Amino acid sequence: MKRKILAVAAMTALFAAQNGWAKTLEDVLKEKGVITEEDYKEVTRSKPIDYKPGNGNGFTFTSADEKFQLRLGGRLQARYSFFDSDQPTGLAVKDLSEWRIRRMKMWLGGYAYTKDLTYYIQTDFTQSANTKFIDYAYLNYRFIDELQILGGQTKIPFGRQWLTSSGALEFVDRSPVSDAFRPGYDTGIILNGKIGQGLFNYNLGMIGGDGQGTVRATNDNAFVTRITVNPLGDMTPGEGDMERTAKPLLSFGADYFYDVLQATRAAGATALETNNLNFAQPRNRTTLVAGGWLNRGLSVFPQTEKVNVTAYGFDAAFKWLGAFATAEYLGGIAEGNNSGKKLRAHGYYAQAGYCIVPGTLEAAVRYSWMDPNRDAANDQLSEVAGAVSYYFNKHNLKLQGDIAGIHDQATGKSDDMQYRLQAQIVF
Repeated sequence: MKRKILAVAAMTALFAAQNGWAKTLEDVLKEKGVITEEDYKEVTRSKPIDYKPGNGNGFTFTSADEKFQLRLGGRLQARYSFFDSDQPTGLAVKDLSEWRIRRMKMWLGGYAYTKDLTYYIQTDFTQSANTKFIDYAYLNYRFIDELQILGGQTKIPFGRQWLTSSGALEFVDRSPVSDAFRPGYDTGIILNGKIGQGLFNYNLGMIGGDGQGTVRATNDNAFVTRITVNPLGDMTPGEGDMERTAKPLLSFGADYFYDVLQATRAAGATALETNNLNFAQPRNRTTLVAGGWLNRGLSVFPQTEKVNVTAYGFDAAFKWLGAFATAEYLGGIAEGNNSGKKLRAHGYYAQAGYCIVPGTLEAAVRYSWMDPNRDAANDQLSEVAGAVSYYFNKHNLKLQGDIAGIHDQATGKSDDMQYRLQAQIVF
């Protein structure tokens, strides 16, 4: 028996190295009745080297005593964008044809000493003015499923689409409303857990408050809370329903975020102590960045003062038999400590898709709308978009294209068109 198990293990390692996309050999042998359930468990119990495609998986190395595990993987997104603008002459570039590596991420993760102590590190090699090299760098300890504690840098748990990996979207990228309101990455401590096998999930954190890779220069911090309720069962992350879920799944979420940022005056313009928080990033027409809601309305604050920032959101998602739908409402309020001046913003998006050919071809539509200053006129942004995705191996290997009509009142009431094509591989 032991010889048979060792032979199966050796053949499994060989086939896994040759073809990571295929069903593993032990699965085939189990299905055909060549090996028993006990043999299967013995073979798969401890593999020194394994491979499984998918975000967060990749190549897996496990120690003989199973006290240590390391996973290595990566993701590449190559994109072409054409932006056809009808902005009035003099307002930035009118048309833009852009080839770029949108994301090139590498990650390593696993556990150490015990399976309850997990770690994850992710880097992004595509650097720009508002991106940093390290995305994730954290430890998470699980006391029980209902109580876990995470320390380090991670995504600030605010917003459903932001918490969905950029590699698991129905569109080439997130909604401009999600980008305008999400805080981004930051470092801190977050209590989290799953209650009732995922029927109720929570995150409660205290973080630095200055954003990704930035050390706070004041004694202020930020606080964040997110809860999700999944009344029909836990819904796995990722947009679309390529697996054609047999029973309907429904998820509701709510977010709260609070931070204090220092506003400054330089050369007659108001700025913030950091723009590494996404909602504080400036608009950049040459890189198709719509800009954060707080930065778009900074002119409200004329003095050097601290600004109290509160953001909130509500969201929902649904999937069943190849159909997927999600919607999110996001809002923000900023108030100057000295001036008492306020900036109020809100926005939403609604998105729906369907797998026309199960597991292979999907179409989706989306509408987004945002008002970055509810007390000002002629500054609203809206987007109507459609997308088609062809999946060679789910989100691990896919080709996506989308078309969007963008109406931006802040740039002379222009009606622009955006065309994007993107290829992605996850390994």
